[in-house]
Amino acid sequence: MGLELYLDLLSQPSRAVYIFAKKNGIPFQTRTVDILKGQHMSEQFSQVNCLNKVPVLKDGSFVLTESPSSMIPSTAILIYLSSKYQVADHWYPADLQARAQVHEYLGWHADNIRGTFGVLLWTKVLGPLIGVQVPQEKVERNRDRMVLVLQQLEDKFLRDRAFLVGQQVTLADLMSLEELMQ
Repeated sequence: MGLELYLDLLSQPSRAVYIFAKKNGIPFQTRTVDILKGQHMSEQFSQVNCLNKVPVLKDGSFVLTESPSSMIPSTAILIYLSSKYQVADHWYPADLQARAQVHEYLGWHADNIRGTFGVLLWTKVLGPLIGVQVPQEKVERNRDRMVLVLQQLEDKFLRDRAFLVGQQVTLADLMSLEELMQ
């Protein structure tokens, strides 16, 4: 069997992996894992990823999974796909300094964008779906944090450029786009 990607397109990291693979013509089989139906907690999926998270990449007997402590599960998958399929250099630059800037952003993204903007998704969409209400005070604190983080994104990474690193789209831009679109 060829490359398999276990995804739920409700998940921002899953969408980033899916878009990247499609855009770069990487052949793969989609294995849909419906998180809202609890499929990520099933015995069948646990055999693929005992940590019960998506996305997951399975390439023959090699499996690359998300872990509960990782805020950016798709980063390792995107780097693996970039390297294995030798995609255009702009995605994951060979230049050491440009690559380091991609990593710098992805680390910051995990702590700031994913950690902050995921709270809004939880409070406004997912929590109410399962009957959990988040205190308004926490929602307001999160909104204040979102404003700060967006300003940092602008000041530190974008400045006056169209892309986060260099003159073309990178993995950093793809991760940022998917999270901010949500």
